[in-house]
Amino acid sequence: MGILNIVSRYRLGWVAACMLWLAAPGDGQADDIPQPLFGWEYRWGDSPLDEKGAPIWLQEESGWHSVTSPSNPPGRAGQQTVWLRTVLPEGNWHDPVLHITSINLVGQIYLGDTLIYEHGSVDHPRFIGWPWHLVTLPAGFAGKQLSLRIFSDYTSIGLWGNVQVIERVEALKQILQESVQDLAVSAFSLLLATLAAIFAIIGPDRRGFGSIALFAFATGTMLLAETPVRQLLTDVPLAWDMLRAASYFTLPVAMALLLSHWLEGSPKKWMARLWQIHLVYMVTAMGLVYLELMSLVLAFPIFDALLLITLPCMLLLALSQLRRLQLEQRLFVFGFLLFAPLIIADMLVAHGLIPQRDRDIPLSYATLGFLLVIVAISLWHYRHTQQQLASVNHTLEAQVAARTAQLDCLVEQLKGLAIQDALTGLHNRRHFDTLLNQEVSRAQRTGHPLSLLMIDIDHFKKVNDCYGHDVGDAVLVEVAALLRQHFRGSDTVCRLGGEEFVALLPETETVNAEARAQSLMAELRVKPLSYHQKPLGFITLSCGVATYPNHTKDPNKLLKLADEALYKAKNSGRDRCMVCECHSAIHSS
Repeated sequence: MGILNIVSRYRLGWVAACMLWLAAPGDGQADDIPQPLFGWEYRWGDSPLDEKGAPIWLQEESGWHSVTSPSNPPGRAGQQTVWLRTVLPEGNWHDPVLHITSINLVGQIYLGDTLIYEHGSVDHPRFIGWPWHLVTLPAGFAGKQLSLRIFSDYTSIGLWGNVQVIERVEALKQILQESVQDLAVSAFSLLLATLAAIFAIIGPDRRGFGSIALFAFATGTMLLAETPVRQLLTDVPLAWDMLRAASYFTLPVAMALLLSHWLEGSPKKWMARLWQIHLVYMVTAMGLVYLELMSLVLAFPIFDALLLITLPCMLLLALSQLRRLQLEQRLFVFGFLLFAPLIIADMLVAHGLIPQRDRDIPLSYATLGFLLVIVAISLWHYRHTQQQLASVNHTLEAQVAARTAQLDCLVEQLKGLAIQDALTGLHNRRHFDTLLNQEVSRAQRTGHPLSLLMIDIDHFKKVNDCYGHDVGDAVLVEVAALLRQHFRGSDTVCRLGGEEFVALLPETETVNAEARAQSLMAELRVKPLSYHQKPLGFITLSCGVATYPNHTKDPNKLLKLADEALYKAKNSGRDRCMVCECHSAIHSS
């Protein structure tokens, strides 16, 4: 999907969601509240079809078994297809939908014996992601049988999370509300990753801050890829799940790097081997998935099995040196001891090893807490290091002040370099393009004239050929100083490149602009130039003038028209100013 499409869908999705939120009534009727579906029944295997192509099992009463939840019915025994059914509730609905948090992995939904929704292809199953679903329900659905045919070769099969009849607006509200927490933690994590990456580049503790940046980036992108609102940003569930998998697979790499930063000797070497193993797996698995040589769903259980081995090993290696660690290092290890079991618990829930009804793993809160511990310890450690350096050189306050001043100076220099010509000190082409757009908009809005002068040094190549480029640069600096003195106030002079300059004169008619150009050229004709007290003689200028609206009703054409006038001045013998000969009727937009 192209970037423009993604941005467009992002904006439209959020606008639509916000409009629906605002348009929703403040108090819903009692019959409009979300109604979870109960009374589920299941049947393993697939159903044969009748002569009309409808599954026969939909009309049969035998062979079905009751189940409290549509997730992972008992007695799977290697089965990859399961049928689930229930009866839809009564209610006074306006725009009812069936809201399903997730289908593992592909499936069809029948109302009676009519197919009303399909996620992927059950007949030719292929994993296409874990999105949420809002299935439109037709009029008269209440009391009818809802049946689902689901295929999964994953560790889980069936439906996951919410399965309820709800108003569409309320469902979108739920999705937004459920996303706020994860979005906030994700934004904080990504901000922290950015700051840590900056410290890793410019600070002394590059490895420590680099590990923090990697961990914060992995957790931030993982939470973003898991949050329900992702489908409102852009509806590409498989891409989101690939991003989620890559971030998830990166977590043990980042955690091992964080731990190894505090360890020494043999434990440090073993920790390095652990993160290298996970790095190899992440690169290999995601590469095979990208090349479509392996399904993404198969990468998760393999990784989780690996993580169940390596994560306790990381904990044991960290605990083995606990007595040797300093206070802040011990606090970090204890924070990891609290965070790691939650990752394992969330993993077990995802594979159905812990019942779904017990799924309340506060992973986002745990992530936020662990990140805050890391930040606090890192800042404390950083401050302690700075105090030690200050005792040798200067006080900590003096160092901070000096570095702040240097950074401020650097920022100002970078700002200047972005819009300033390094040789002449005039504004450069980038600034001119921005300024031209602003002045064009103002001229069109106010109706005031806008003149543009294209200025070129005559026979400048001869200066370089005869005296060298150092002398040529000195001539450019001298001409630039003269232009800066000659054009003041609201006028702006820029160097476009080489020996070519441009002057932008707001609220200036053609006659005044030409007079300014003639005055400039007359002043330069009698101004002797020198370089290191060596006389260079005199140089002249050629100039082209174009004015809005005298010469064109489209001020965006001023640069082209002035350049054409300059070309005529060059061809007419140089050392002269030529005014554009066209008029606005010819060049009108």
